Amino acid sequence: MSHQSFRELGVSAPVIDALAARSIHEPFRIQELVLPDALAGLDVLAKSPTGSGKTLAFALPIVERTATTDARPSALVLVPTRELAAQVTAELESLARVKKLSVAVVYGGMPLRPQAKRAKIAHILVATPGRLEDLAQRHLVDLTGVRTFILDEADRMLDMGFQPQVDRIVRRLPRNRQTMFFSATLDGRVGDLAHAYTTSPSRFETEPSSEEAGEIDHRFVSVTANNKIDKLIEHIESADGLTLVFARTKRGAERLVQKLGAQNVNAVAMHGDMSQRARERALAQFESGRVKTLVATDVAARGLDLDDVTQVINFDPPDEAKGYVHRTGRTGRAGRDGTAITLVLPQQQAETSHVARRLGHTERFEQSGLKSASPRLLYTSRNRRRSKW
Repeated sequence: MSHQSFRELGVSAPVIDALAARSIHEPFRIQELVLPDALAGLDVLAKSPTGSGKTLAFALPIVERTATTDARPSALVLVPTRELAAQVTAELESLARVKKLSVAVVYGGMPLRPQAKRAKIAHILVATPGRLEDLAQRHLVDLTGVRTFILDEADRMLDMGFQPQVDRIVRRLPRNRQTMFFSATLDGRVGDLAHAYTTSPSRFETEPSSEEAGEIDHRFVSVTANNKIDKLIEHIESADGLTLVFARTKRGAERLVQKLGAQNVNAVAMHGDMSQRARERALAQFESGRVKTLVATDVAARGLDLDDVTQVINFDPPDEAKGYVHRTGRTGRAGRDGTAITLVLPQQQAETSHVARRLGHTERFEQSGLKSASPRLLYTSRNRRRSKW
């Protein structure tokens, strides 16, 4: 299938030049699908995985359809996490500049008044639900001029319990608006929400093409309590890019950074107990490559969208298949291949084998010398564990 150019899809010359300056010359599949209707002002439901180019699919219509004379803010992008808010803002700023549009971002963990001051006069506002609702309730931001509303990573928004805040924010928006809804799934509660917020939407679904999504090599490594850190360091040192390590707890992430430091492996932690400035500082060190290893908890890593992560290591294996997919999806992005490594202690084999089976990785699991547990054994052990509580 032949690709349409950005020009053929209706993107203006100044914005095409801004994309070219960032070495973006051809649209990804989700952009090809969404842009014609989005630029025409229609409501859009888009099922698209992280890393498929969806941010540009809504950033381009926002920049093209917002005028400097519009009420402020005129466009609102709602995202589930601070990190995603920062990344979406950076994407929008690079394009908005050529149209003389201003972009502001609001999220928790930072002083409220300076954020409110910028939000009030910005054409485009990127926000997390909690902080935006706080500003709206205090009458520090007026949402009645919003003509374009984007809900990004809506499935994660629901997973994190933000639906009440999102509902209250949407009630503050004009009924006559364009709504674009991006999510990794459009089923169940997410689908109900999508239809409640949109009017006669166009619906698009896509998986990343082979050029857009790199291959991920899934590996499982048998470890003991005595050699687990050594195995981790071995894999970190063999990587040729950035390594994202997942720990189960905030304390565990901090301890792991200290243990790596004692072995002359430079790493930074990122977790929910850190201040927003500390999290941004850690992320900036990692993203720039000054520190090549980031140890994060699941909550802190939500919304991370970094193309240069060549390796994800589950120091603590996730309990569920959904968690495994979320973690390992941080690599193999923007057409680059990646590696996902899970370190498995003897007592973790049964649970991890179940996750591997659910995701079709049983062969790789067993090739590592690990033994898969039978579904019956796993069911029995889970019930036994629950009965203790």
